[in-house]
Amino acid sequence: MLYNDNITLRVATSEDKEPLYSLITSDEEWTKFNGPYFPYITPTIKEFEANLFKRLCDGVDALVIDYKGEAIGSVSYYWEDKRTRWLEVGVIIYDSRYWSKGVGRKALIPWITHLFDTLEIERVGLTTWSGNPRMVACAQSIGMTLEARLRKVRYFQGQYYDSIKLGVIREEWM
Repeated sequence: MLYNDNITLRVATSEDKEPLYSLITSDEEWTKFNGPYFPYITPTIKEFEANLFKRLCDGVDALVIDYKGEAIGSVSYYWEDKRTRWLEVGVIIYDSRYWSKGVGRKALIPWITHLFDTLEIERVGLTTWSGNPRMVACAQSIGMTLEARLRKVRYFQGQYYDSIKLGVIREEWM
């Protein structure tokens, strides 16, 4: 487990399955900010269990964000290119009651520290879009640098948005 203030990053347990599934599917407001230009279909409980929930239970590339004893989101990483050790992270707060309260920031700090401590990498990246200014501000507040802005490459609901790439290298990290 990883900690920061009242945030715990942990492996999911069987008791988390129903509440997390309900949280993810009952209030899908989070999908409007998590790359909404990619198709999203609400998963069935079986699809959830076989995909995201399995990753959260394995605890290798994804962990539950637990806030004061309640599962409210997840952190994750994926390899953009494992051969070249190009890693990207993500954070999602599914419960909109906890947006703009610093929860994502508090979750990313121990997650990125853990990745630098356990993986042979020199950089952690985060890619978002200009339609999610809270994520950009969150990443910059923990020391990530704006590395690229690909202008007008994300088309969503009749409007173009920028793809935004932020990153931090090991020697810059806290």
